[in-house]
Amino acid sequence: MPFTCALSGHRVLSRQFSKQLLQQQLRALLDEGADTFLCGMALGFDLICAETLTALRTQYRLRLVACIPCADQACRFTPAQKQAYLRALSACDESVVLHERYVGGCMFERNRYMVDHADMLYACLERPTGGTLYTVNYAKRKHKRIVFYGSEQLSMLQNLFPEG
Repeated sequence: MPFTCALSGHRVLSRQFSKQLLQQQLRALLDEGADTFLCGMALGFDLICAETLTALRTQYRLRLVACIPCADQACRFTPAQKQAYLRALSACDESVVLHERYVGGCMFERNRYMVDHADMLYACLERPTGGTLYTVNYAKRKHKRIVFYGSEQLSMLQNLFPEG
């Protein structure tokens, strides 16, 4: 059965982050039936996922949806960052823009939008802070399935989300 997967992760990733592991895990989700990916288009994990999924299109049929918190999201990016953003955006099948200009809370609104419109969340949570933690907690409250990048985070996450 096809399903939709939201993506969330940190802008700054650890040195241990592996694009190869990311690709393996995205392949596993695709093999399981993921056919649509909601990408928040932030620097770091989001854009790396978009790039990886774009490359995987040679082997899989998939939809990539850019979930953009504000139309001016990339206005403060460096030229290289803006180029990567525009390249990822051009590879998307659809774009959803929540606000024309930045407004307070629009990044969190984007994260909620993605979780609300997805069947599951694939997250790279390397530290228990920031928007990614917010998104994971929101997905948990919404009873969404959550798959975490990498295996090292699993023991840390069990402490964040005790059973019971």
